[in-house]
Amino acid sequence: MANQEAAEIQISELDLLSSMFPYEEEFAVTDQLALAELKHCVENESAEMPSSRVQFILNVKTEVPNASTVEFSMSCALPFKYPTVLPEITVRSSLLSRSQQILLNSDLKTYLMQNFSGGPCILSAREWVKDHAAAYIDKDLSSFSMTASDATKLEVTMFTRLWIYSHHIYNKQKRKNIIDWAKELSLSGFCMPGKPGVVCVEGLQSSCEEFWSRIRRLTWKRILIRHREDVSLEGGGHAEIQKQRKFPTLEEKCFDAHGARGNHMDLGQLYNFLEEKGCADIFQMYFGVEGHSRG
Repeated sequence: MANQEAAEIQISELDLLSSMFPYEEEFAVTDQLALAELKHCVENESAEMPSSRVQFILNVKTEVPNASTVEFSMSCALPFKYPTVLPEITVRSSLLSRSQQILLNSDLKTYLMQNFSGGPCILSAREWVKDHAAAYIDKDLSSFSMTASDATKLEVTMFTRLWIYSHHIYNKQKRKNIIDWAKELSLSGFCMPGKPGVVCVEGLQSSCEEFWSRIRRLTWKRILIRHREDVSLEGGGHAEIQKQRKFPTLEEKCFDAHGARGNHMDLGQLYNFLEEKGCADIFQMYFGVEGHSRG
């Protein structure tokens, strides 16, 4: 299947999901830039591949035997060749143990591999989760003989870097939260307060997603993920994760604040900083213009 055809099918499926689940708590695209690039590819019949894959969250509520409602979160990523290849889906719930979560995701993957080859399958995956996921909460895994190496193979470690844009970041408590939560979740990166506000966090995918879910719940005039980078790590050990990092810790960075409220940063210095870290291309994604080094 050509890239163009795959992109058209992905857009159609995303449009369907958006119409079926109009509320953000049900369905949310987590990388708007990737979606915009995919639409551009379709509208302009471009052969150029988008720079990142479309990723989104589907939240599924289902009832458990005692009549209470449980929510499962499906983190989905569409590879460029989807639907000729399967989507990447990870199902999570605070009520699942690690072993239960691994088994649930393994069974979902088996279901998709056996039933789908070349067609859209996100809705079918959601239905499977709605019908079957609750049963894993009470599943006794004492007879579940999965070795640590088997679990590692199933649970592919993903390293993620999120580039977050905010209309502004002034509030001292929010700035403290960004630093504290990043430290708690073992994330590195930086935060540039002021107008606009820029936050970059990097580390384990699950930690980045937890950070984003906390940050977005705060009150903002506007906040979104401008860009997202994901790398699959073989083995996924501490050394592999450290090798991917571009920043040693998460620090607040101020670049010669100016303006009436001292809230505008020197973007030339920001560009130099990004260039030093090997992230110069991000500048254009944030500001729509190419940056230039200052001597």
